[in-house]
Amino acid sequence: MSACARVTAESPTATCAARADRVSQAATRALRPALVALFLVTLATSHAEPAAPLSPAAIVATAAGDAIYVGGATSNVLLCLDASGAISRRLELPGSPSGLALSIDEKLLAVTCAAPRSTVCLIDTARGTIAARLPAGHTAFAPVLSHDGRTLFVCNRFNHEVAIFDVVARQQVGRIAVEREPIAAALSADGRHLFVANHLHAGAADADVVAAGVSVIDVAARRVTKTIRLPNGSGLLLGMAVSPEGRYVAITHNIGRFQVPTTQVERGWMHTAALTLIDAASLEPINTVLLDGVERGAANPWAVGWTRDGSRLLVTHAGTHELSVIDFPALREKLARLPATLPPGQTPNSALASNVQADVPNDLSFLVGLRRRVPLQGIAPRALAIVGDRAWVPGYFSDTIDVVDYRSDAARDSRAIRLGPTVAMTTIRRGEMLFNDARLCFQQWQSCASCHSYDARVDALNWDLLNDGIGSPKNAKSLLLAHRTPPAMSTGVRRNAETAVRAGIRHILFASPPSDVADALDDYLSALVPAPSPLLEAGKLAPAAQRGKKLFDDRKIGCAKCHPTNLYTDLQTYDVGTAGPLDGKVRGFDTPTLVELWRTAPYLHDGSAATIRDVLTTHNRADRHGTTSHLSRAQLDELTAYVLSL
Repeated sequence: MSACARVTAESPTATCAARADRVSQAATRALRPALVALFLVTLATSHAEPAAPLSPAAIVATAAGDAIYVGGATSNVLLCLDASGAISRRLELPGSPSGLALSIDEKLLAVTCAAPRSTVCLIDTARGTIAARLPAGHTAFAPVLSHDGRTLFVCNRFNHEVAIFDVVARQQVGRIAVEREPIAAALSADGRHLFVANHLHAGAADADVVAAGVSVIDVAARRVTKTIRLPNGSGLLLGMAVSPEGRYVAITHNIGRFQVPTTQVERGWMHTAALTLIDAASLEPINTVLLDGVERGAANPWAVGWTRDGSRLLVTHAGTHELSVIDFPALREKLARLPATLPPGQTPNSALASNVQADVPNDLSFLVGLRRRVPLQGIAPRALAIVGDRAWVPGYFSDTIDVVDYRSDAARDSRAIRLGPTVAMTTIRRGEMLFNDARLCFQQWQSCASCHSYDARVDALNWDLLNDGIGSPKNAKSLLLAHRTPPAMSTGVRRNAETAVRAGIRHILFASPPSDVADALDDYLSALVPAPSPLLEAGKLAPAAQRGKKLFDDRKIGCAKCHPTNLYTDLQTYDVGTAGPLDGKVRGFDTPTLVELWRTAPYLHDGSAATIRDVLTTHNRADRHGTTSHLSRAQLDELTAYVLSL
C-alpha cells in the first residue's frame, strides 16, 4: 500500500464510509472523490514547508526608477519592482545574491551569488532571464561593471582577490590579490582605478596601529598600486561609493577604540561608526568623520551613496535602523576650513572639538547641523538605492523596503513596502537579528556584531575586556562552535558560552534585557555552521594538505593530541609558552578549535601571530605547542596547508 493510500484510509473519507448506512451507496460514491481531494489539500497544507524569509541584502535601480532590483540573501531570489514598489518579476537564482550591478545602458544586470563556489549571473533585463552563468570564487561580493559594460570586477571575499571577467567572451581573464576579505568596490569616474574595501585588518593585532585599508587597483595594469590605510582601529568595512563627478570615494566602517579598557560605552568609548572620504585623484584620505551623536551611537554603518546632484551623502545604519542624510557640500566646506596644524603661537580653542584636521576622527559633534538621522520602519538596512528624491532602503530582517524622501523632515514623506507575506521569525533568526541589533546596547553604541562582524566571527582586534582584569587585552574570538567547546574566552574564565553571552550583555552592551534575548542569542550561535575552506579542491584536501595531515597526526609532533579530530580541541587549558608581559601571572590558555582557522587571523590569545606559519615557527621556539622546530620549510608549508583546510 502506498503512503498516500495509507493516509487516505485514515482520512475523513473513511469516516464517511463507515456511516454509509445513513446514506445511499450511490451518494457515498459521489461524495468520496471530493472528500478525498479536500483531505489531500489539507494534508499538503499542513506538511508544506514554512515560508522562508527573503532577507533583502542588495538593491540597484534604473535611472528613471521604473525598475528596482532586489536580491533576497536567504531566499536565493531576485525581485524586480516597479516605481510603485509592486513586484513585477521574480527570478530564482543559483545562490545567495550578495551584490548587484546594472550596466549604464540598463540592459545587463550582474548578480553575484555567494557560495563556496560562487556564480555570477548575467541577466538580460528585457527578458528577465539568466543569459549566462560564470563561475567565481569563494563568497563573491560587490560586482562592478566597467563604464563600457565589457568588463566585470568581482570581489572573491575569502580568496582575498578581485576576479576580472570579459563580459562579451563570458569568461574570467584575470585575478588580483588584495589584503583581506574584499567586500565592497567602486570604479573611478575615469575608469582608471578600482577601489576595493577590505573588510578586516590583515596583520598582527598587538601592534600600535591596527587598521584595515582600501586597495587601489590600476585597471589597465591589473595590479594593486596602493593601499590606503584608514584610521587606527578601523575595521568591518562594508560600504563604498564614488561621488557623481568622480572626485570623492566614501567608505563606511567601524573604529574600534581597542587601546582602552572596556569600562564603558558612552561617548564612543569602545566603538564609533565612521565614514572616510578619499580624494580619488590623489588617492589620499581626506578625513574620517564620525556618524554617531554625542550621546547616541549610530552603530554598524553599512551602505553609502550620493544623490545624483551630489548634494547629499546617504548612509544606512544596520545596527540602529536609520538613514543618515548628510549635507555634503557643507561637510566638504567644514573639512576644508580646518588647518593641518595650528599656526605658531596659536593655542587650541577649548570650545571646539576639532581645531585641526587630525581632531575630526574623534569628534562626535562634527556633523551637528550637517546631518539628519531618519528612523526607518525596516530592520537592519544593509543596502541602498537612490532614485530622484527617494532613497529605497531594504530591511534585512523585516523583508521590507523603506522609501524615503531624503529632502523632507516629515514622516509622511516615507513609507514601507512589504516584499512578501509576514514570516514567523524562528528563534535562530531572532537571535541573529538581536546579535546585529544595537538597540540592545546602552545608547545604541554597538551590537555583538561590532566585535564579531555580522556573521559572528572576528574583527581582528585585541580587546581589554574586564573578565580577566584590566590591562590584559585579548584577541576577539570567532563564536563558531563556542557552545560546543567550553570553557569560553581565551583564558577559560567563563565556564561555557551561555555564561559568556550573558556576561557580554551585561558588561559589554551594558544592558539587562529579558532572559529570552540571551536564549535567542544562544540558539543563533549554536546553529552556526562552518564554511568550507577556500584551500579545499573539489571539497577535498589538496595533495599538500594531505601530507600535512600525516604530520598533524604524527604523535612525535603532537598536534592531534590537543586538537583531536571532530572539534579539533580537547577542551583543556595549557601553558604553551605564549604568555606575554601583559598577561600577568596567567599562563594557561584555552585550546581553540581549529575549525575555520583559515578565516580567524590573527592567531594566539593576543593576536600576535599574523599567520599560522608564525604560530608554528617564531611563536613556538620551545616546541611547547607542537614539536615543529625540526620540520623543513616544505613540511611547515604542508602542515599549514592542512590546518588552514579544516
